[in-house]
Amino acid sequence: MQDPIYVTRTFLPPRAEYDAWLDKIYESHILTNNGPVHNELEEKLRSVLNADHLLLTSNGTIALQLAIRTLGVTGKVITTPFSYVATVSAILWEGCTPVFADIDPRTCCIDPAKIEALIDDETTAILATHVYGFPCDVDAIKDIADRHGLKVIYDGAHAFGTIYKAKSLTSYGDACTLSFHATKLFHTVEGGAVILHSEEVRKKMRLQRSFGHIGDEHFELGINGKMSEMHAAMGMAVLPYVPELIKTRRSLTERYAERLKEVNVTMLSIPVETEFNYGYLPLILPTGKRQIVTDALAAVQIHPRRYFFPSLNTLPYLEYAQCPVSEDMASRMLCMPLYRELSLEDVDRICSVIAAALK
Repeated sequence: MQDPIYVTRTFLPPRAEYDAWLDKIYESHILTNNGPVHNELEEKLRSVLNADHLLLTSNGTIALQLAIRTLGVTGKVITTPFSYVATVSAILWEGCTPVFADIDPRTCCIDPAKIEALIDDETTAILATHVYGFPCDVDAIKDIADRHGLKVIYDGAHAFGTIYKAKSLTSYGDACTLSFHATKLFHTVEGGAVILHSEEVRKKMRLQRSFGHIGDEHFELGINGKMSEMHAAMGMAVLPYVPELIKTRRSLTERYAERLKEVNVTMLSIPVETEFNYGYLPLILPTGKRQIVTDALAAVQIHPRRYFFPSLNTLPYLEYAQCPVSEDMASRMLCMPLYRELSLEDVDRICSVIAAALK
């Protein structure tokens, strides 16, 4: 029997390379509170992402919460129903009200044409997700936000490594948050970051990230959103491999596309002016066929994931708002296995099972 294939497998750098960073930590005896490895990773990411005002955080959800709070977002926040639950959880946790705008079926990102009608006097921000690393329509969203005086926050949990219009996708908006969870293309086991565009705002967020005080002098309410040295060490060990990981994932994605071109499934197209990061492999299946495909794959120990499910506008603790495109995509989307150790032969086998299940 062949080993199970899961939707993802965390990339781990060579043990000796991670151990070399741990040795530095043991020598310093500094484990947290903006230690030298943490600060080195922060500086490295500022360079890689061309982001002068980047701050590391303990995870991507805290990154979202800090962005909402530091930018002074209150009242209603227009957001996407097609994202991981953390996107809407952060809005709720910060005492704001999510208002759902439906998505564009071509990218699964928020549809700018659906935003403007939802804006009222209580609206202060738009929080949109770059779904699977595909760019939102950042120009249209900026135009809407500028005309109505709204902040724009991007959930860039999937955006690391994607370039849009010759800039890192993480550079758009008043803030862009990142997740460095173990399932991500670049990871620190657990972690995240926020990219801002003002030194004043960065200093305010840095304070809020560290309980709101410097030494014994307290300035405002804060939380513990810091990344530890151990997590930063993993990031330093993983970061040099990101170009290779993207190259491998691209090759696997192209193999999926080649093998599935005659099969009744849809793959999202990479928008023009985009250098994609190939972080995920989502397939849109025919209506009513997702469970059939899932069961067929599970029968041979292949485990894709419904991602995203459910559509967030249907969460039981929220007032329901109609988002038919998002609900349709949530019922048909299935993310396929995609990771460094996956072989082309594995992809061929996965595609053969899908093709047989859909006949």
